[in-house]
Amino acid sequence: MVRLLLERNAKVIIWDINQEKIDETIAQFYNIGKVLGYHVAVSDIAQIQETAKKVKQEIGIVDVLINHAGIIVGKYFSEHTVSDISKTMEINSNAPMHITKVFLDDMMEQNYGYICNIASSGGLVSNPKKSVYAASKWALIGWSDSLRLEMKQLNKKVNVTTIMPYYITTGMFDGIQSKIPILEPEATALTIVKAIEKNKKMLSIPGYIYRFTRFGQAIMSITVFDWFAGDVLGIYKTMEHFRGRKK
Repeated sequence: MVRLLLERNAKVIIWDINQEKIDETIAQFYNIGKVLGYHVAVSDIAQIQETAKKVKQEIGIVDVLINHAGIIVGKYFSEHTVSDISKTMEINSNAPMHITKVFLDDMMEQNYGYICNIASSGGLVSNPKKSVYAASKWALIGWSDSLRLEMKQLNKKVNVTTIMPYYITTGMFDGIQSKIPILEPEATALTIVKAIEKNKKMLSIPGYIYRFTRFGQAIMSITVFDWFAGDVLGIYKTMEHFRGRKK
């Protein structure tokens, strides 16, 4: 996504908890355009606020914000620790709200801005061993689309896009097994950037995930939907061999 945005003449700022990855990304793309990085733990509200001040002082107003940090534990809920639950909600749900909050006032004042929140198809469908992750993404989807409606009611030209991708081969979901094709990062990144350019309100990747889920839940009983999603599509078994990204 950094490369695609630089190719569109954007000045790109990346936030990450991993300084090594920040440095690698800047080294990889600095010859394409201006890319800067800030070391931030997005679960820390004070760090978010302090870093946002630095960005505004050193670079200026942020016109486009893409929230996409996320973690997953991948256990049955009964196996989760208090820390597992807190960290998942802090990073997946709370961080996008706090980060948006520190940049939203400037967007509203200039009456121009764009916020893209990367949620998950896991925010549409319940799934064993993803209960807390699903909860965090359901929360993100609800907040993100509510924010879109609020900007419309306030007559502000601040657009909001909510993205709900299926599993992506980034390492985050290593070990999962799926009958539905797993997404490739390159194609997914391009789809997200194009969704921003076209001001899409909500988009699942692939597109049929959202339509199938909403339609299926509307016309099927819970028992029938569980059978179709779980037994026919195998969605409820995708996490059985989950390993996740190596630390």
